[in-house]
Amino acid sequence: MSEPQSKKSRIASSDSTNTTKMSSLEQLKAVTTVVADTGDFEAMKIFKPTDATTNPSLILAAANLPQYKSLIEKAAHFANKTGGTLDEKLENTMDMLCVLFGIEILKIVPGRVSTEVDARLSFDTEASIAKALKIIELYKSEGISKERVLIKLASTWEGIQAARVLEKDHGVHCNLTLLFNFAQAVACAEAGVTLISPFVGRILDWYVANTGTASYEPEADPGVISVTKIYNYYKKFGYKTVVMGASFRNIGEVKALAGCDLLTISPKLLGELESSNDPVPKKLSKESANKLNLEKVELTEATFRWMLNEDQMATDKLSEGIRKFAADCVKLEETLKPAILKCLSTR
Repeated sequence: MSEPQSKKSRIASSDSTNTTKMSSLEQLKAVTTVVADTGDFEAMKIFKPTDATTNPSLILAAANLPQYKSLIEKAAHFANKTGGTLDEKLENTMDMLCVLFGIEILKIVPGRVSTEVDARLSFDTEASIAKALKIIELYKSEGISKERVLIKLASTWEGIQAARVLEKDHGVHCNLTLLFNFAQAVACAEAGVTLISPFVGRILDWYVANTGTASYEPEADPGVISVTKIYNYYKKFGYKTVVMGASFRNIGEVKALAGCDLLTISPKLLGELESSNDPVPKKLSKESANKLNLEKVELTEATFRWMLNEDQMATDKLSEGIRKFAADCVKLEETLKPAILKCLSTR
């Protein structure tokens, strides 16, 4: 063997060794922005995501932990100073608590945090806009620029129209969540929203519960197929909206979407990816999307509502998701009420 060939062989061997030394999480981060799907600050410190996202369920779980008691007390003191009825103070406490959690997250991640508008406003465009602007003002009062915040809204027609106004008229970046359907994704892109969070695992849950198939290979997973279709459509037609796959049930789903703009992943699955050295090849790319023969969809409100109505899975999961987040909002208020009452008694 000649010297150049021998040297080339050694380099190839070295590259192979370096790849195998990289964890699956490191490989994923090389092709996709990884976001932590958690309200747990310690998990964020361990896995070092670029961004982080929360929702009422995650905030509720974190609010019950003793290490976050000081944030609840600070939020309650803030609300108590604003005055109003007990219900108004509860609302202000919850808004401030979500912001305070967001601020703690931003001390850890270099990018952005998503903060959610109350799910009970999912069918009220004007109220959603007002709540979003209030959240942005609370962040501003604590020294945080709106550029580091994504406002999360449910992907109802009303939520999407609220996002349109927030993006266009107020320069507020939005993350549209509870997205299960292609029509929802197209409407979001046409509205110019910054980011969407299509739910992979919840789509899988519905198909497992409602069909005769108990499990799917990653590439055949209905949630993976849905996100792949949305990603390819966005890239093919040059939309600015980016795709953040969410709600994963296993790392197979995650790896099947490697190359997606962003993926928001729970600490459990982040841990599995960190402890694995299995290869994570890039599955999605703008280049491959551009080669596809796709037809552009013309979407009106009536078309949107009809396409959503005809998709039983999306209709079921959207309404279920809104109900669950709304229920957790109520539970969070009940959790916060003793702190408010304590503030009142110590005035």
